[in-house]
Amino acid sequence: MSPMRVELAGSFMTERDVARAMTILGAKTARYVGGAVRDALLGRLVTDIDVATTLSPAAVMERLEKAGITTVPTGLSHGTVSARLAHRTIEITTLRRDIDTDGRHARVALIDDWDEDARRRDFTINALYLDQAGKLYDPVGGLADLRAGRVRFIGNPEARIGEDALRLLRFYRFFAHYGSGAADSDARAACRKLAVLATRLSSERVRTELMKLLSAPNPVPALQMMAADGLLAAILPEAVRFDRLARLIAVEPAPDALRRLAALVAIDKPGATALARRLGLTKDERSRLEGLAAPAWAIDVNAGETQQRRALFKLGRARYRDLVLLSGDAAQVPRLLAMADALAIPSFPLKGADVVALGVSSGPDISRWLAAIEDWWENRDYAPNRDCCLAELRKRLAEPA
Repeated sequence: MSPMRVELAGSFMTERDVARAMTILGAKTARYVGGAVRDALLGRLVTDIDVATTLSPAAVMERLEKAGITTVPTGLSHGTVSARLAHRTIEITTLRRDIDTDGRHARVALIDDWDEDARRRDFTINALYLDQAGKLYDPVGGLADLRAGRVRFIGNPEARIGEDALRLLRFYRFFAHYGSGAADSDARAACRKLAVLATRLSSERVRTELMKLLSAPNPVPALQMMAADGLLAAILPEAVRFDRLARLIAVEPAPDALRRLAALVAIDKPGATALARRLGLTKDERSRLEGLAAPAWAIDVNAGETQQRRALFKLGRARYRDLVLLSGDAAQVPRLLAMADALAIPSFPLKGADVVALGVSSGPDISRWLAAIEDWWENRDYAPNRDCCLAELRKRLAEPA
C-alpha cells in the first residue's frame, strides 16, 4: 500500500479536538476511513468521522480516557468505540475480517492488517484511508473510482451482497450521492439477481438507507435503476411517481427526504399509515406523511390570496409549504412560499367555553356552533375580532330553530 500525499486545507483534520484524538491514538496506528475521506477529497462538508485503527477497543478506550476524552463502547462485538469530543463524536473501529456472515450479521475477528481490512469493505470508495499527516492509502483503487463517479464493489459483487443484503440498497444510495454516467454493470447484474434478499431486511435498515438515498441532490436516476432492477418493488412498491418527484426537486429550496417520499409514492391516507408502519417511521413522521397523501394534493396553487390565506390557516404553515412544493408548479411556488413566510396565521378568537357560557351544553352542539362561527369568520378573511364573533354567535343562538 503506497501512500500519496493529498492537500485538504481547512478540512476536518485541522479541528483541534479531532487532531488531538488522532495524536493520542498514534500516527502509525490510526487513520481516517470511509465517508470523511470521500467527502473531504470531493470538497464536500464532512459530517461523520470514522477512524480505523490497529489498536484493540480496550487500548483505544484506555488511551482516550487517560487523556480525558469520554468513550462509549457502542459496538464492541464489531470492535467499535465512540469518542465524544467537544464538537463531534467520532467512531473508532479496530481493523477486522469477517469470520462468517448470514446475509444480515457478521462475526468478525480483530486484526492489524490494513490491506485485509480494506478487502472486507463493500465499495472501493469506502476503502480509502487518510492519516493525520495527509497521506492517502488506496489499496483497491477507490480514488480513481471516486473521481470517475464509479460505485464498484470490492471483489465479486454477488459474494459481497451475500455477506450483507443491505449492500443491495447501499449500492443505489452511494450511486445517488457519488455516481455519474452509467452504473457498474456487474454490480447491477448482481443486484438484479439477488433483489429478493432485500425483503429479508429489517424495517429500520430499509428506512435508514431509503431516507439517505432520498436526501441525495437528485435521487431520481438511482431510484429508476432500482425500479428497473427489481429492488424498488421489493421494498417500496408504492414508488411509481418519478415525474412528481422530479418536479418537486426542481422547485424545493433544500432536500427533504420525507417530503420526497410523499412525492414518490402513490398512496391515500390509509396507505400512508400502512407505509409508515412498514418503514417504522416515528409518530411525527407518520402524521406528516398522512397529511401529504392524496387527496391532500388537491390544494389549488392558482387560487387567489384569500383562498391561500384560508388554506394556510387550515393546514398550518409547515403542511401548507409542503403541499405547495409538492404541486411542483414552478410558476406559483416562489410566490406562495413567500406569502406563507410573510402572512401571520390568525387564531380563531372563540373557544368551547364561550359557547357554553351562552347556554349551550351538549358536546356536539358546542362543536357545531363553533364550526359555524369559525366558517363565518374565515369567509370574512379573519377580520372580525372576539367581540364581533361573540355578537354573531348570540345572534344565531337567538334565531328560531
